[in-house]
Amino acid sequence: MYSSHYYASSGENRELLSHLITVINEEYTSIYLYKQMEKNAPTIKQKEVIKEIRQDEIRHFNQFSELYYSIKGEKYEPELLRKCPSNYLESLRDAFIDEQSATDFYLALSDQSFHPQINQMFQRASADEQNHAIWLLYFQLTSSVRNNIVFNDYWHI
Repeated sequence: MYSSHYYASSGENRELLSHLITVINEEYTSIYLYKQMEKNAPTIKQKEVIKEIRQDEIRHFNQFSELYYSIKGEKYEPELLRKCPSNYLESLRDAFIDEQSATDFYLALSDQSFHPQINQMFQRASADEQNHAIWLLYFQLTSSVRNNIVFNDYWHI
């Protein structure tokens, strides 16, 4: 799908590989975290949406892993970066922050790429992450209200 010749001759493969290791590890960790969150979600709707988010993360993980392999010629073994908080609201908050960070990072990677397919892949991943963040924020707000948590206190604002 992706040509390694472009990167091998351009000198940007080393930087891209470094970024791919970062995003592969993040997506791998997200897959694990969302599986835990789905189990802890209080409503069927939240479970369904979190499952859909997890499916997007699996797709991103596979795309980034495939790109890494096409450039490096070997499979990268991902690392789990962190464990899921035991508190569901903390999980929502942490996931929201991760999704927002990923949105910006993927856009930056898209801007750095001169390869149209790779540019499009990172743009799509960024849009997916932004969509995830919106759902997670909604779940935080509705869960906070349901649990009588003051939003500003929860966020330490």
